[in-house]
Amino acid sequence: MFGLEALELARIQFAFTISFHIIFPAITIGLASYLAVLEGLWLKTSNTVYRDLYHFWSKIFAVNFGMGVVSGLVMAYQFGTNWSAFSDFAGAVTGPLLTYEVLTAFFLEAGFLGVMLFGWNRVGPGLHFFSTVMVAIGTLISTFWILASNSWMHTPQGFEIVDGRVIPVDWFAVVFNPSFPYRLAHMATAAFLATAFFVGASAAWHLLRGRDNPAIRKMLSMSLWMALIVAPVQAFIGDLHGLNTLKYQPAKIAAMEGHWENVGDEPTPLILFGWPDMQREETRFKVEIPGLASLILTHSLDKQVPALKEFAPEDRPNSTVVFWTFRIMVAMGLLMILVGIWGTWLRRGDRLYRSRAFLRVALLMGPSGIIAILAGWYTTEIGRQPWIVHGLMRTADAASGHSATQLGITLVLFVVVYFLLFGAGIGYMLRLVRKGPQIDEGKAVSAGGPGQPRTPARPLSAASEGVDEGETDSLQPRN
Repeated sequence: MFGLEALELARIQFAFTISFHIIFPAITIGLASYLAVLEGLWLKTSNTVYRDLYHFWSKIFAVNFGMGVVSGLVMAYQFGTNWSAFSDFAGAVTGPLLTYEVLTAFFLEAGFLGVMLFGWNRVGPGLHFFSTVMVAIGTLISTFWILASNSWMHTPQGFEIVDGRVIPVDWFAVVFNPSFPYRLAHMATAAFLATAFFVGASAAWHLLRGRDNPAIRKMLSMSLWMALIVAPVQAFIGDLHGLNTLKYQPAKIAAMEGHWENVGDEPTPLILFGWPDMQREETRFKVEIPGLASLILTHSLDKQVPALKEFAPEDRPNSTVVFWTFRIMVAMGLLMILVGIWGTWLRRGDRLYRSRAFLRVALLMGPSGIIAILAGWYTTEIGRQPWIVHGLMRTADAASGHSATQLGITLVLFVVVYFLLFGAGIGYMLRLVRKGPQIDEGKAVSAGGPGQPRTPARPLSAASEGVDEGETDSLQPRN
């Protein structure tokens, strides 16, 4: 179907569903920690701006959390439906790791989420703050287990193969596999940055529309401090992650660099731009800097970076794709650093909230964190190919025996349903953002829910505050 084989359709289906899903947990992780910081600052300073921001972003968090749960269920089912051979081979490792996530993170979040969203006027401030912190910790624990499972697929250890199946023999080695610390730090930091630029873009949009108040200013200020501090840290983590990948997955690094062969003892050049051609086994139209790849990846000019021609053709990742996804991720990261520095410079003379050029850039950078996460995810997952478990099982051997027609039909259904369902959810979330934080001037804060304090506490009802139907402005700055 569509001129594609069943394996290709299965991979596209998984890539499509996970691309939607990864957006929501990333924002959930960042917003949960942001809410904990806001409530902690409100308790410490009694500044009502922090409280107003908490109530505003908790509504958006509720919508995002709900969409993340729904989209995540699909991912779990796909392991059994489309990748049953993989589940049979590696289920003894991946199954328990996902179960640990449910037993720790999901139960923790579920236990305190209701208090966080609906207990503002029902429990004391200390208990409510504790609930918010527990939800934030729960999102990070979830990240821990998911990344442990994914990292094991990249750098497997702590197992034996018995009767054609992976059997764990050392769970500490399974969880804390060689790439796990770097992936965990890289993903958690990426989630914080994605949320920071989402919050910053929301503030920039309101300022461009002429809505200037302490809550909007605080949103922008906090997001830019996060960018200034965390974006350079992310670059450092990325460098460490690259060194780890060079050690354990050198073919992926060669594909990311579009590097086909070394010349004598010369250090490896860094190819800035070009077009890796898998058939011709060369990177065409390349622009390169001599020796820089060796300096960045080996921290010396005496060592060379492995080249794609050192690996059998059937063991090479698709360099055409990962070469560019990697550069998109890096470009977003560099822009984040520049925005953080620019924002710091504009704080002098109180220009930060009045520079329309900067605010337009901040608005355009709103999706940059999500773009970077998706590009990075494509880089690491496509770069692992042709392996689903590196060095142990090929992706071609992991798929279920479905026909191309079956997979094509379900792919079309996924696309239609996802764009309708999650498109509506994202649209509603953006409408809440457009409404902006409501400044509470001494009025009692609602306990949540669609109206009355005794309304049953459904997660999405925390976001039930109406959005004016008469509002027709799009999320674009006015001149």
